[in-house]
Amino acid sequence: MEFVRVEGKDRGTILLYALSTCQWCRKTKELLSELGVAYSYVFVDLLEEDEMSRVIEDVTRYNPRGSFPTLIIGERVIVGFHEDEIREALSE
Repeated sequence: MEFVRVEGKDRGTILLYALSTCQWCRKTKELLSELGVAYSYVFVDLLEEDEMSRVIEDVTRYNPRGSFPTLIIGERVIVGFHEDEIREALSE
C-alpha cells in the first residue's frame, strides 16, 4: 500500500486512513492542509481488494470499529472529524 504524501511542517508521523467518498475524511484532509502540516493518507476504498483487506486490518488495530476517518498523530488516534482534538494533538 502506498500512502500519498502531503508536504508541510514536520509534526512527526501523521497518517490518515480515509474513504474517497467520505465528507468527514475530506474535512480532515482540508484541516490538515490548512494547518500546513506534513501528512500521509490513503483512500482505503480505492485499493485493490487484497490490499484493502490488509489495510482494514491495520485500521482496526488503531480503531476496532474500523470507521473512517482514522487519523494517527504520533501515538494519538482520532476517529472521526474532531477539529479541536486534531488541533490539540498537533500543538503538543
